[in-house]
Amino acid sequence: MKLEAVTIFPEYFDSLKLSLLGKAQSAGLIEIAIHDLRAFADGNHKSVDDTPYGGGAGMVMKAEVWGAALDPILSSKSELIILTPAGKKFNQAMAQELSQAEQIVFACGRYEGIDSRVTDHYRAQGISVREVSIGDYVLGGGEVAAMVMIEAITRLIPGVLGNPESLAEESHNEDGFLEYPNYTKPANWRGIEVPEVLLSGNHGEIAKWRATQAIKRAQENQ
Repeated sequence: MKLEAVTIFPEYFDSLKLSLLGKAQSAGLIEIAIHDLRAFADGNHKSVDDTPYGGGAGMVMKAEVWGAALDPILSSKSELIILTPAGKKFNQAMAQELSQAEQIVFACGRYEGIDSRVTDHYRAQGISVREVSIGDYVLGGGEVAAMVMIEAITRLIPGVLGNPESLAEESHNEDGFLEYPNYTKPANWRGIEVPEVLLSGNHGEIAKWRATQAIKRAQENQ
């Protein structure tokens, strides 16, 4: 899989060279390319934004700059992700779906967002375009949201996780439940005991306890 991001702050993505993602790149499982949007802007100031038609606060990122940046890297096989608080909520099911893609391109907006004609244009060209949000809150830009999505998507690619069995029990699984509480040694920490059932060696009872706790946690965190 090839993952690409277009941003005015390429340095945001330096952390993708670390840990499992760094190893996955070294192993050739994924390829990551980061593009500086300002490299596609004209003029001495390399301006990427302008005032919005109709008035209002803030600035809007120019369609012409985004077009110049995206045209060379998009194809009929691309998934273009435009990060916006107004987009569809990202979840585990979407991560699973996107983990099958050949190429994902993240458009990291700033200010009041990207000119909406960028979405309209590439959809009209037959490109798969998704406007995506990672939650009901507003960030300074799309870079952090893109990294969240990259982490969630790439860990589902075979070989990226050191232990593939970790995927069998996810914090957000297909049944909609959250993961049960986890514990490790020592059995007593600051007077708090590990639940006795986990020390029993009775795997049937442990499985029942974990299922009950997963349902309880989901209910408590709704």
